Amino acid sequence: MFAYAQPIDHLIEELRKIPGIGAKTAQRIAFHVLGLPQENADCLAEAIIQARKRVFHCSVCNNITHVDPCPLCTDDTRSDDELCVVEEPYNISSIEKTGIYRGRYHVLLGTLAPLKGKGPDELGAEKLLERIRKGRFREIILATNPTVEGEATAHYLAGLLKGHSVRLTRLAMGLPVGADMDFADQVTMKKALEGRTEIKD
Repeated sequence: MFAYAQPIDHLIEELRKIPGIGAKTAQRIAFHVLGLPQENADCLAEAIIQARKRVFHCSVCNNITHVDPCPLCTDDTRSDDELCVVEEPYNISSIEKTGIYRGRYHVLLGTLAPLKGKGPDELGAEKLLERIRKGRFREIILATNPTVEGEATAHYLAGLLKGHSVRLTRLAMGLPVGADMDFADQVTMKKALEGRTEIKD
């Protein structure tokens, strides 16, 4: 059976650990990297090292940042009336691309996923609740993905927030069910934001 040199095999195996990267794609990326001039390969490796070393989660909203609090939390042009709750830091860029949302964000860093061992205790909802208690938000937008886990998380958070005097909304279903919002185009995301609906009992 054919095998690449051990360092190449090791690179391919590491690339395969990235979500969405299969064996063939990992192989193509590995050979692309091997074909780069040494200086470019060094720059790529250094960019990965520096991003890993210097980026962390914002102490306020959990977004990824290299300064604390993050630029979104310190931007005084943004409204403190709305708080958009998303699953992961990369979901923020999908919403920001629409250009219509100017409120604050809170990143859950995941969803309820009992089969993966992530229950209510691992969701970190207490930080969100504390932020809502101390803030002056009038609307909380539950912008979790329209997946089974995302829906369960939104339902759970809605239950926790029932006693608070804030308007609870959910993104409208302009987003395809079962898909990740990171792959939604700008028009779909804009419609989902504009058509968000109030969560009722």
